Amino acid sequence: MSATGTSGGKRTGELIRKAAVLIEALPYIQRFRNEIVVVKLGGSAMEDKSHVESVLRDVAFMECVGMRAVVVHGGGKAISRGMDRHGIKPSFVRGHRVTCERTIRIVEQVMKEELNPYLVSVLGGMGANAVGMNGEDVLRVVRKTHLDEKTGELLDWGFVGEPGDVDTGPILSALDSGAVPVMTPLGRGPDGKVHNVNADSAAAAVAKALHARKLVFLSDVPGVLRDPEDETSLLSTLKVGDVERLVQEGVISGGMLPKIQGCIDAVHAGVRKVHMVDGRMPHSILLEVFTDEGVGTEIM
Repeated sequence: MSATGTSGGKRTGELIRKAAVLIEALPYIQRFRNEIVVVKLGGSAMEDKSHVESVLRDVAFMECVGMRAVVVHGGGKAISRGMDRHGIKPSFVRGHRVTCERTIRIVEQVMKEELNPYLVSVLGGMGANAVGMNGEDVLRVVRKTHLDEKTGELLDWGFVGEPGDVDTGPILSALDSGAVPVMTPLGRGPDGKVHNVNADSAAAAVAKALHARKLVFLSDVPGVLRDPEDETSLLSTLKVGDVERLVQEGVISGGMLPKIQGCIDAVHAGVRKVHMVDGRMPHSILLEVFTDEGVGTEIM
């Protein structure tokens, strides 16, 4: 066979493989058309421009094929940098940032003036109609406190809130207009003041209130691992009923616990499936949602 013929055969083979990928995705595209999908973007994936762009291109794709995407973003490391610029040393209690009145102003500034406009701009550059949304306009929160059973001490994280009621009106209005809402993880407390909210908890609360078809947690881990040191031990499917056993066995622990609790709450509230995927993997959302095998952990 001539070199030209060989080259033409390779090109035809590549095109056929591309067509096969589209055919595999077709039933998923049909199934999820007009369905709400909440995507939580955070972790180390927020620190790398290429990772952010890969995730948001997936979101733009979902919007283009008729899915109604909502993005809730974190930004812990950017907040720490903002505090450092103002000479404030971050303080954490049991893994949660203590947020004083001065700190919450920095949190608002970083979220509203840096991260949120950046994400909206990137999505817009990809052809998606994205709109920024302040979390405190839709999330009502209660102040986060915890009674230490051993010491009897009441732990208080300051202006940190646990999600309560969600006003879905502004979110649905944006979705009905064909936009992709991009929301900050902030909420308004009973005192009328803005509180910082764990982005995982905020995304779960929004997904529950919207009765989303799917909730996707994008972070810097591949999903739930049976062995945290071995990424090949990924649990591709996890049923809610198995979670307590895995917690007791120590498979699920530390920072994974609040994520899993958010997943469970969302499933119990009617979200059909929750996905945990690695935001550092190129196009991890598309691979998880639109292919037969997936790449993360599916919780149902």
